[in-house]
Amino acid sequence: MSRSTAVSNRLRRSPVMLSTLVVAAIFGLALLVPGQLTQAEQVGPKPEDRQITRNITNLIVKEHLTRHPLDNEISRRWLGNYLKMLDPRKVFFSKEDVDGLSIYRDQLDDMALRGDTSFAYTVFNKFLERLDERVRLADELLALPQDFTLDEEMEMATDPDDVTYVKEGPEMRDRWRKRIKYELLDLANDKTKLEGKAAQEKVSKRYHQLSKRMRQTDHDELLEIYLTALTTSYDPHTTYMSKSSLENFEIQMRLNLEGIGAALEAPDGETVVKKVIPGGAAAKDGRLKAEDKITGVGQGVDGPIVNVADMKLNDVVKLIRGHQGTTVRLQVVAKGETEPKIYNIVRQQIELTDSEARSVILEAGHKTDGSAYKIGVINLPSFYMDMSGAKSGRDDFKSTTRDVAKLLKQFNAQKVDAVVIDLRHNGGGSLTESINLTGLFIDTGPVVQVKDFDGQKTQYEDTERGVAWAGPLVVLTSKSSASASEIFAGAIQDYKRGLIVGDVSTHGKGTVQSLLDLGQKIFRGLNNAPAMGALKITMQQFYRPDGDSTQNRGVLADVDLPSLSSQFDTGESSLPYAMKFDHVDPVPYRKYNYVDNRLVEQLKTASAERRKDSKDFQKVMREIAKYNEQNKKKRISLNQEKFAAEKAEMNADKQDEQEMEEMNDANRPVFKRDFYGNEVLSITTDYARMIGAPQAAAVGQK
Repeated sequence: MSRSTAVSNRLRRSPVMLSTLVVAAIFGLALLVPGQLTQAEQVGPKPEDRQITRNITNLIVKEHLTRHPLDNEISRRWLGNYLKMLDPRKVFFSKEDVDGLSIYRDQLDDMALRGDTSFAYTVFNKFLERLDERVRLADELLALPQDFTLDEEMEMATDPDDVTYVKEGPEMRDRWRKRIKYELLDLANDKTKLEGKAAQEKVSKRYHQLSKRMRQTDHDELLEIYLTALTTSYDPHTTYMSKSSLENFEIQMRLNLEGIGAALEAPDGETVVKKVIPGGAAAKDGRLKAEDKITGVGQGVDGPIVNVADMKLNDVVKLIRGHQGTTVRLQVVAKGETEPKIYNIVRQQIELTDSEARSVILEAGHKTDGSAYKIGVINLPSFYMDMSGAKSGRDDFKSTTRDVAKLLKQFNAQKVDAVVIDLRHNGGGSLTESINLTGLFIDTGPVVQVKDFDGQKTQYEDTERGVAWAGPLVVLTSKSSASASEIFAGAIQDYKRGLIVGDVSTHGKGTVQSLLDLGQKIFRGLNNAPAMGALKITMQQFYRPDGDSTQNRGVLADVDLPSLSSQFDTGESSLPYAMKFDHVDPVPYRKYNYVDNRLVEQLKTASAERRKDSKDFQKVMREIAKYNEQNKKKRISLNQEKFAAEKAEMNADKQDEQEMEEMNDANRPVFKRDFYGNEVLSITTDYARMIGAPQAAAVGQK
C-alpha cells in the first residue's frame, strides 16, 4: 500500500468528528469564480459568536477534566489545530504564511476570553487566497507534459506533523508538481483507470470543486471549525457542535428523523442519491433510486424549484428535510438519463434501522449428538438512546438495551447455545445504555467507575436482579470498538462473564463527555432559548470494576485474531492531547466461572491450529508484514512502473473501502460468514462445549 493510502486511511478512520467542510478540505474536491466573496468575508463574526465563544471558554476552564487554564500553551495548540484542520497536508499555506500568523500564537487565549473570533476570518481568508493560487497552479501543472519514467520520489509521512511547510516559490511549486504527478498516477491505478486527458480533468475538477465548496462556508461552519480547534487542544473528544451538527447528533442517537429517507453524497459537486433507506417515504414511493441526481428542490405541491447545482450538501439536505406529512418536490435526473423529472414525495418519520441492533441465528460445529450448535449473533453498531424521549418520560423511547433484550428473548425461545455480541464497528454512544446492556448478562453489581477532576469517584451499578441471557457469551471487538463498547466489554471481562475475541485491543477511549446546550446555558430560565449549538466536553474518566482505565490501553482480547486493521495507528494513543492511562482502586464485584486462564489458553491453541492451515489467514499475515514494511518508508516513488508495483503489493485501502461500503449497505448481512467470521463461530462453539451449561447467575429473567 502506498504511503498516501496509509495517510488517507488514517484520516478516514479518525474518531474525531469534523464538519463536512473539514472533510472536504482533507480530501480535496473542485469552480472558483474570481473575486467571489464568502459570507465570512462579507460580514465577519455575528453578534452571537461573541456570546458562544465566551461561554465555551468559561465552561471549558471550569468543567474540563484537566482543569487546564486557557493559557499560552492552549493558544499555541489552538493555532496549530486550526491550521491543520484547514490544511492537513500543508499544501496551501506557505512557511511565510504560517510564520506571519504565528505572531498571534500567544494571543488567541486572550482574544477568546473577550469573545473575539476575528482571527478565524483572518486565517480563513488567507486560506482562500492561497487556495485560489494553488488551483491555478494545479491547472498550469496539469497542462504540462508528465514524464512518469523518471526515478523521483515524493515525501509522504504517515503523520501530517512530520511534514514541514515549504517556502513560497520554487519549493511550493515542486511540492505541487509532485502532488499532481502522484494524483495522476493514482487515478491510472485505481478502479476507474483514468489516464491522459480524462485523468487531468478529474484532478482539476477536484480542486475547483474544493475551492467552490470552501467559498460556500457559512458563519456557523467556520465558528465550529475554529472553536473545535480550541476544544480539541484540551483532548480529542471535546468539541463544539453548531446547531446543525447538534441536530444531526440527536438524530443519530434517537435513530429517527422526518424526511424522505435517502442518503445523499456529493462526490463531484452534484447531489447524488447514495442509497434509499428501506421503509422510508422515498422507498415507498418507489421512483427515487441510488445514483440518481437531484438537481432541484421545491416545497409543497406547487412551490418553485430551487436549483441545487453546486449547493453544499448540508444545505440540500436542509431543503429536503421537513415535518412529517408535508410535501417536497424533487427535480431528479435518473441514472442513465438526461431529462429531469419531478417527484412529489410526502415526508414521513424515518426509522434509521441501519444503526439499530440486528440479529441472526447461525448453525456451526457439532455437538456430541451430531447436531449443530445454534449461535445467536447480535450486531450492535452503536449505543443509541432517544435522550429527549427519555427526558420527557415516554415509555417507548428508543433504547439499545430494550432492543437487545427483545432479541435475547427470541434467542431463549429458539434455544440457542451461545450468544455473540458484535461490537467491531461500534464507536460508542450512551454511557447509560452501556451500563444497562451489561445488566442483561450479570445479576447485579458495579459496571463502571467514574472519576472527576478532583479525584471523587462514583460507581454506576446494575441494580435490577436477573439476567436476559445466562449462557455462553462472546463479545467480538476491534480497534474501532470505542467508549461505551469498551465499558461493556471491560465489565464482561472483569466479571469473567464472557469471552472477548477480536483485535489485540479496542480503541482506548476511556473518557466521559457531557453535552452542554449553550442556548440554555446563556439564557438561563428562558423556556424557548435560541439554538446556539452545544459543547461536548470531557468531564470524567471511566474505569473498569477492577480499577483499570481503558484509556489508551483499551480492552485486550482474550483470544485475538490477526487483522490488518489492528495494525493501523488509529487508536486513542495516537490522537493529539489524549488523556493518559490511569488506575483506581477496584470495587467489590462477583466474578463468574465462565472464563479462566486455562480455558483461554486452550481456546487460543485450538484457534491457532485452525489458522495455521488457513490460506486466508496466511494471506492476512503476509499483508500485515508487507504493511509494516511499507509503513517504515517515508517516500513514495513517482515512477509509473514502481508506483504500480508498490500499489499492487497491498490492498488495505480496498479492504477498508469494502468494509465501509458493507457498513452502508442496507442489505448487508448481520454477520458475514467469511474465513474470519467462521473462525469466530469455531471459537464460540469450542467455548460453549468447554464450559457446558453453567448455572445462571440470576434469580430470574430480566
